Amino acid sequence: MPSTRGKAYKGSQKWLQILVNNCPEVLNREIARRSPLTAEDIYWLSPLQKENYREYYDKRFLDELGISLEKRPLESFWPSRGGPHWDALGRTDTGRILLVEAKSHIKEMAGRSRRCQAKPPSRRIIENAFAVVKKELGANLDTDWLGDHYQYANRLAHLFLLRTLNDLSAFLIMLYFLDDAEQGGPSTIAEWQDAIAEEEKALGIPQEHSLSNFVIHAFIDVNDIEARV
Repeated sequence: MPSTRGKAYKGSQKWLQILVNNCPEVLNREIARRSPLTAEDIYWLSPLQKENYREYYDKRFLDELGISLEKRPLESFWPSRGGPHWDALGRTDTGRILLVEAKSHIKEMAGRSRRCQAKPPSRRIIENAFAVVKKELGANLDTDWLGDHYQYANRLAHLFLLRTLNDLSAFLIMLYFLDDAEQGGPSTIAEWQDAIAEEEKALGIPQEHSLSNFVIHAFIDVNDIEARV
């Protein structure tokens, strides 16, 4: 089932809702600048105002994107009710898939609240999935992907499921907002890049791996959004 968030009034959810519904060209242009999607039109499926800003997860996110996993089904890879709640979902005019995770301050990236809460046997299914992804990426097999950085780890795992196991042209868009003063967020890209490097180090992920070209780190200043709405 979709998760109905409703209108957000602060943080990354607020800014992403505004981008998707009021000035998607700002978001699309930044994604195109930092990815192979330079000549493609992007259209957004969530979070849409007309649908009360719903976010999607589990099988419903696949349905919303209009895709099916023929080679490796979701249910054989990840437990039900335990998948990422995608901040935004999009497609391009050529059928490429965009999965978005957004942040407006560094504390959103990690912490106790981000840890895996699954219980056995769901936890074992997740551990098995992570073991496969770690090996594929050349990550340190001993690092803890169920801990403080679990959220990023499970997003990577779902990108792996779509792109590597099912040969779908999927991209993970990690979107970072600048100058969100209300949340005490970073004002420079360099601050975010340092935090990203620390996160990947904590997960034992090498700088270059098989999914590197499909994880897009994008940065948008909230002042640019406010200037357009």
